[in-house]
Amino acid sequence: MELGFLSPIFDRPGPWASVYFDTSWTTEDAAARHELAAREVHDLLKSQGADERTRKAVYDALLALPRSSASPGRALFATAGEVVLDPALARAPSGGPHATWGPLPHTTPLLELMDTAPTCLLARIDRTGADLELLGSFGRREAGQIQGEDWPLHRTPNADWSERRFQNSVENTWEHNAALIAESLRTRQAETGAEVLVLAGDTRECHAVHDRLAPEFRGTAVIAEHGVRAPGRNAAAGEEKLEKEVEAARASYAHRRIAEAMERFQAGRVPTDDGRVGAAEGVPALVDAAREHRISALLVRPDGPDLHREVWVGDEPDQVAVRRTDMQYLGETRPVSARADDALLRSAVATGAEVISVGPLAEEPGTPEGLPVGGLGALLRWPYGGPPAEGSTGGSAPS
Repeated sequence: MELGFLSPIFDRPGPWASVYFDTSWTTEDAAARHELAAREVHDLLKSQGADERTRKAVYDALLALPRSSASPGRALFATAGEVVLDPALARAPSGGPHATWGPLPHTTPLLELMDTAPTCLLARIDRTGADLELLGSFGRREAGQIQGEDWPLHRTPNADWSERRFQNSVENTWEHNAALIAESLRTRQAETGAEVLVLAGDTRECHAVHDRLAPEFRGTAVIAEHGVRAPGRNAAAGEEKLEKEVEAARASYAHRRIAEAMERFQAGRVPTDDGRVGAAEGVPALVDAAREHRISALLVRPDGPDLHREVWVGDEPDQVAVRRTDMQYLGETRPVSARADDALLRSAVATGAEVISVGPLAEEPGTPEGLPVGGLGALLRWPYGGPPAEGSTGGSAPS
């Protein structure tokens, strides 16, 4: 999951109020329930020591949230009397509102409650070009247009020599436009960072475009069975089916990424002949890796006990230690205790590491139980060696 949007809350000192709130009520008493839930959050934060200005900012922001099944929940992160970030959730938090007050924002629930599927570039194609849309956790937005040659485009039924030449020209136009669309999609995909490409519209042209995609993009491209470039008034059913195909493509890609990460993690846990490992698990090993910016991907199993484990942190993302006394060597004289998952997730975002929830694989046949051990693991940017710390994979010093 790409969590760069969290940078504003990791760039500011705390303490932080972190709230996960249900906005999906549609019953007659929805307004009253909404207000009661906002009051409950206010009181929860007060009981945990949150300052009055921040409690009021959160309470006012919660009351102002619209109730909508389209966005069934909202997260709020606030400090010093200001709501700094309020991302929409794809799923409402279970069991009522959740509110915590702590030195770091409590961001791990976002892995389960936000739309974590990859961004998709949708191309609605015909033989003259394509209209592009970008779909992701932010919703959907237009992403430009590709315009090819518009003449000649249509073949004729005649079979004389001159008409055959004309028809060859028509097919040359189709081929030219397919190549143009494929190359333009490569550029747009690189510009937008979209990980999934869906081609919809004219079947022949979609296949022609797909065949001309660069190999590295062809593997992430899906040809949809529904959708057209310019849907008419009676195309609602087709558009609904296309939307389902897009979501299925995003979910399938996300699932493959998680499975591949877990395969790499399991392989990386096994030391090589020279004792090096490419993965780490357990809080001590992960803290060492975070300090040295060695985490390439942070793996989180939401039910793991280590998520709640205490670590010590400073103002900087790489100021993290298992023992309070270690913080003096990191230049922090006034460390505070924090949850391990929050500290490691902050470090991962700050260093551009990927964050992956492996929860969706937990119930699938063949998935090893309890990995990563404790619920937290990492793929490393480079292998390292050394003795394991407290039974976890990896050592405390790079070789």
